[in-house]
Amino acid sequence: MPVPVPRQRAIPAVECGQAPAASPDSGPSKEQAPPGTHQAENAATRRENTRENPTEKREKPTDTSTENSTGTSAGTSTSAGTDRTPAPGVRAESAAPTNLTVLLIEDDPAGSPIVPDLLDQSGKPIRVRTARNLTEAGRLLTDDVHCILLDLALSAPAPARTNTDGGGSGNGGDAEGDDELAVLRHVLELAPRHAVLALTSSSDAERGAEAVAVGAQDYLFRDELDGRLLSRAIRYAVERKRSDSAERRLAEGRLRAQENRRLERGLLPTPLLAGSPLRFAARYRPGRSRALLGGDFYDVVRTPDGTVHAMIGDVCGHGPDEAALGVELRIAWRALTLAGLCGDELLGTLQQVLEHERSDDEIFATLCAVDITPDGRRAGLCLAGHPSPLLSRPGMPARLLPYDNNGPALGLLPGARWPRMQVELGAEWSLMLYTDGLIEGHVGGGRERLGQDGMVELVRRQRAEGLTGEELLRATVNEVRELNGGELADDLAVVLLDRTA
Repeated sequence: MPVPVPRQRAIPAVECGQAPAASPDSGPSKEQAPPGTHQAENAATRRENTRENPTEKREKPTDTSTENSTGTSAGTSTSAGTDRTPAPGVRAESAAPTNLTVLLIEDDPAGSPIVPDLLDQSGKPIRVRTARNLTEAGRLLTDDVHCILLDLALSAPAPARTNTDGGGSGNGGDAEGDDELAVLRHVLELAPRHAVLALTSSSDAERGAEAVAVGAQDYLFRDELDGRLLSRAIRYAVERKRSDSAERRLAEGRLRAQENRRLERGLLPTPLLAGSPLRFAARYRPGRSRALLGGDFYDVVRTPDGTVHAMIGDVCGHGPDEAALGVELRIAWRALTLAGLCGDELLGTLQQVLEHERSDDEIFATLCAVDITPDGRRAGLCLAGHPSPLLSRPGMPARLLPYDNNGPALGLLPGARWPRMQVELGAEWSLMLYTDGLIEGHVGGGRERLGQDGMVELVRRQRAEGLTGEELLRATVNEVRELNGGELADDLAVVLLDRTA
């Protein structure tokens, strides 16, 4: 069975040996190859003829560009009189594979090659395609082209606009200076991912420097070219373009990351506790990798009457949509709290916000809200499907606040109610609000979870060691992660309010 020859691009008819080469007058473009490549090509063709089915259909020519050896006219082969056209029905193999392909854009009417023989670093020939204008260049500029050699003497493209005053081409009085590099600008727009080398005369080095300033990787003097210099310049230009592109993508990625971090930091709350004797601490860890914000949210504000309101919540899910919804609920809670709402009225309004802003009817949010009286000895507690806070007092073991009147999560039941419970705090206390990310981590390598009881014992032990505030939260979260055997899968938020006598 014949083995198909893989092809990475559409091979011109003459290149693949299916049609005779056209004369210079019959085709607008040509492709140059170093001497000796035709012999290798004919050898490859003979090998292919012995393998392939002679009855296989011949592909139709799709390209009119021609290929010639250095020093011969287009369409003429001088390689020992061999005929590059295979027998009918036989597909020929192209020339030996090369590492680099170069597109030369120049309009020399004599057709004399200005590019000498080129070899890459491994000694393989560099394939050169030639286009005499930008239209041909656009047709020959395929993905396998690595570098463009542009003759700056090429005629500039015709202007795309006309003078609205009826005075001709529309180029202003200073357009002549701009048109000197108009062809280069056009090529850079046509091939933004390709390396470009500008060719100019040795007497016009200033134009070459301007070409580099516009965007070319380098410039060379047309009348001083030699194969070794040009081959090295092409390799350097290709690598420089790759390096510049990688550096630009890296810089763009860093900029986007910085903007995202600034945005996410801005979405995290700034507690409003001015004038309150309570101390505040918080820890926040999103479950999403490389994210700063998850579906958990919290906030603490002090209203003008001296009451301190604290809230923590959790939107089901871990993605950016859930994070955005959590931010909306937090901002809505702050606005409603500062407007004087609390308890059942506040949670009912929050549920309306959730129902309007969520992307799916199945999305819900749990929430715990407390309002601490100005003297700091009592608090009101509302739970909407959320774990109850943990209260610690001197001389007494840490315990969970009552959760018998826990109402449903926001977004589950239309017209739901959330009773407000009164809780005695005492003169000195520590109140910890948390999301289920803190209690749903595993213990060891098994399937057992930490749970609320495990968390209570953990906090009791940490407080017995004298830890408070930020140190207590840091040690608690770190131990929960260690018990889980690594990073927690769920978002985690913890808020700690302390009052000292």
